Amino acid sequence: APCTPLGCIELIDQAGYPLEGSHVVVLGRSNIVGLPVAMMALHRNATVTCCHSRTKDLPDVVRSADILIAALGQPEFVKGDWIKPGACVIDVGVNFKDAPERKSGRKMCGDVDYAAAMEVAGAVTPVPGGVGPMTIGMLMQN
Repeated sequence: APCTPLGCIELIDQAGYPLEGSHVVVLGRSNIVGLPVAMMALHRNATVTCCHSRTKDLPDVVRSADILIAALGQPEFVKGDWIKPGACVIDVGVNFKDAPERKSGRKMCGDVDYAAAMEVAGAVTPVPGGVGPMTIGMLMQN
């Protein structure tokens, strides 16, 4: 199985969120992360909704998720008020935003507004340091 989606599923398992019977919302439909992680969740008996740039009422769809997997490539796209209280949030995004205070002038961030998500969600993966190291771990396991 592809390492990044496998790492996402492992993080969900380790955080203690059952996939079976849960509503999983996957933001992004790439062949690398979005589609494989959606299929993996489906095979674990989750109810899966795949969303993309044309999804209507996206904040409402995301708000219905017990487990959110964000893999769309837009910096801090998912806002805190989009997240269901207690939800598990897996942020796969690797983006950069302007940060004039830093020497490089840029700061790495995910697809989810981390600070806002932490106020609401039960668990959130950080960027950097969340899904990336898990991808490497799954590569070693494979």
